[in-house]
Amino acid sequence: MASKRDYYEILGVSRDATTEEIRRAYRKLARQYHPDVNKDDPDAEEKFKEINEAHRVLTDPEARARYDRFGHAAFDGPQGAGGFGGFDPSEGFPGFEGFGDIFDIFETFMGGGPRARRRGPVRGRDLEMEIVVEFEEAVFGAERTFEVPRRETCSRCHGNGAEPGTPIVTCPDCGGTGQVRHARQTPFGQFVTATTCGRCGGEGKFPEKPCTRCGGRGITEERRRIRVRIPAGIDTGYRIRLSGEGDAGQRGGPPGDLYLRVRVRPHKLFVREGADIILEQPISFVQAALGAEIEVPTLEGTHKLTIPEGTQHGTEFRLRGQGVPRVGGFGRGDQVVRVKIEVPRRLTQQQKDILLRFAEATGDEAGGGRSAAEKLRDTMRKLGDTMRDTFSGGRQAK
Repeated sequence: MASKRDYYEILGVSRDATTEEIRRAYRKLARQYHPDVNKDDPDAEEKFKEINEAHRVLTDPEARARYDRFGHAAFDGPQGAGGFGGFDPSEGFPGFEGFGDIFDIFETFMGGGPRARRRGPVRGRDLEMEIVVEFEEAVFGAERTFEVPRRETCSRCHGNGAEPGTPIVTCPDCGGTGQVRHARQTPFGQFVTATTCGRCGGEGKFPEKPCTRCGGRGITEERRRIRVRIPAGIDTGYRIRLSGEGDAGQRGGPPGDLYLRVRVRPHKLFVREGADIILEQPISFVQAALGAEIEVPTLEGTHKLTIPEGTQHGTEFRLRGQGVPRVGGFGRGDQVVRVKIEVPRRLTQQQKDILLRFAEATGDEAGGGRSAAEKLRDTMRKLGDTMRDTFSGGRQAK
């Protein structure tokens, strides 16, 4: 048995092609190899079936995922490659493409007429992208310009897919219904199914000459610069909705919306906690002990802060109304200044002596004062020096 060709190779698309690119390639090949168009080519019908099979698999997300993982083995055998129930892509699902086709079958049995395929306006897709803003922009608000990739109505054909001056014709295969019916004889009688027309892709019509700019799709991929107002007080995770800035709609449908997901860059000094901002302010132990007046940075400049005498490490001071504006305009949070007492790493001998005298005056033996043990060590050191001098002097006398 001859091995099957790769579905992507059949349609002439890459393995990362979008569904729309696959459908576009399918429409082109379906028109080219349709048996009615190639009556003199004995291989046309087989090629047409091959194209349809590739199209069915690659436009179905689940079937495509199986094929990408297992290849044609995904649909072989009673359970396929991993228990897929023996799905045969050449037969479809099974013999029809969706729930709309099921209704067509029942209508046929009940004597109903052909059901027209819905081809009304389609709303464009919503888009979402991440934007990065500075800390101050998130706090006070700003206006920024971003570049957004999106699908827009083709400026050459204005969305109808036809080269300007050329007509859009009714599909001769389906008569404009977008569906082709197939009758099968079964033990229970005639079984009729309706499938999407391969020539027009279910549209019921197609441009006689596709637009040279969009290839008949009616939409093009563009990058547009959009000016955005960033509200004051937003934080990481906030979403900004821009109505009508998503992908263009089809067949006169409205465009989708654009959602901007915000990420705020960290600040080098401030940490945000809700509407409050936290600042760790270093001070010396002298300032903490004796008190001082210092200047601390804020989001809008500097602020004078009084440090009381005897301030402890980690003490917090609150600057009212110096925090982040609440979204919606209901006041502002506060700025919390958390003092951090810094201990000097290197001291001169004079500074050490001053601290030792301070420790002696306060009785703080653990703080560097002269404890009993230190005094004993000094006494032993002096005794050792005296003995060393004595013995060395005696040797010199000899």
